[in-house]
Amino acid sequence: MINKLLVANRGEIAIRIMRSAKELGIKTVAIYSEADKDCLHTMLADEKICIGPASATESYLSIPNIISACEATNADAVHPGYGFLAENSHFAEVCETCGITFVGPSKDSIEKMGDKIEAKRIAKKAGVPIVPGIEESISNPEDPKLIKEIKKIGFPIIIKAAHGGGGKGMRIVNSEESLKIALLTAMEESKKAFGSDKIYIEKYIEEPKHIEVQILADKKGNVVYFPERDCSVQRRHQKLIEESPCVVVDEKLRKKLGRAAVKLVEEIGYYSAGTVEFIMDKKGNFYFMEMNTRIQVEHPVTESISMIKNKVGLDLIKEQILIASGDKLKFTSEDISICGHSLECRINAEDPQKDFFPSPGKIENVVLPGGNGIRVDTHIYAGYTIPTFYDSLIAKLIVVSSTRQEAIKKMLRALEEFKINGIKTTIPFHKKVLQTQAFIEGDVCTNFLQKYIYQQI
Repeated sequence: MINKLLVANRGEIAIRIMRSAKELGIKTVAIYSEADKDCLHTMLADEKICIGPASATESYLSIPNIISACEATNADAVHPGYGFLAENSHFAEVCETCGITFVGPSKDSIEKMGDKIEAKRIAKKAGVPIVPGIEESISNPEDPKLIKEIKKIGFPIIIKAAHGGGGKGMRIVNSEESLKIALLTAMEESKKAFGSDKIYIEKYIEEPKHIEVQILADKKGNVVYFPERDCSVQRRHQKLIEESPCVVVDEKLRKKLGRAAVKLVEEIGYYSAGTVEFIMDKKGNFYFMEMNTRIQVEHPVTESISMIKNKVGLDLIKEQILIASGDKLKFTSEDISICGHSLECRINAEDPQKDFFPSPGKIENVVLPGGNGIRVDTHIYAGYTIPTFYDSLIAKLIVVSSTRQEAIKKMLRALEEFKINGIKTTIPFHKKVLQTQAFIEGDVCTNFLQKYIYQQI
């Protein structure tokens, strides 16, 4: 069993991991940059250690500094959370070389799924549906063969970064005339964001749903899948509201999605927690998009509605830690059932009135919502100053109720209670979305905001 866990992250996810570790009887170590000396995660850990200046490249992204912190505190395991080094295969390899347990998948699995082109090849080999497209990376935007292949696929197409995410290096192209500039722009953006100009092309599925399947796999070859999450409400390809289950997925389709996710996981010998992401068209056809080899921001909605052998209390972080320790999963996919409906709103320090421009600063006062079926994962408190150096996510508000309509009402009540004074937040934006008739009816797709919300802001 792991004795002392260093959490290689900050903020709400660091706190989330520490709480689960402590319940397993594991000591915790918080790392922090000079800008984060007053962040709540440093106060809740058993130990804390500064790993560098405010810049993420000199602190949270510095592998030597984090390994040194492990050695200084005698931590025998590292949990990377999400973001930063969570999907860095070199970090996983260094941990292994240094005899430190990496609470996550193997270096090889991270590498295979980190390359979107390779991931698609593996999915295809495993028999998982993939979006029609050009599977080879694009190097010459003016190659005549490329134009021919694109015409076979048919416009519109979407250009994606092979090593990226979050909408960086992504372009939708509707005609041949705008193709060249879109390719060049995508390659340049990808190079700046991910250090690689490797891109690929897919058929653009119009108005799809973004559906993902949470999995757990142990080191003995056992894999389970959980009820799907609908993450279609997005801004610039970044998720804002997530829910589970999806309103248009029935039990038959749920099993198809789950089995497809399991096939992919088994193909690469994956272990730990992970998420297989799909896009789904209006007819219910789904296609593999990518796999995230880490715990995700939206994992609480899965925890909220999943019953294991008719018992509540799923903790995906605990399961991750136990898998890293060599434990076997104690349940199967057939043991998992759905109890109710869950929604999550990501609360960001951003100003929706100014195109979601970041709004860091000092929080003067905070009132957190509460009551039955309400959970708040956050690291903020009155007097805390949000630094300018990191992601703008400051809280996750999660609700669960017996039906989707009740969950929406509960979320609206919780958002009304949630008071954060001193900075701008996305709370007013979430209220608008939840009161939109299309959302109430479950008519959501990845361009939902453009169709229904932006004109109201």
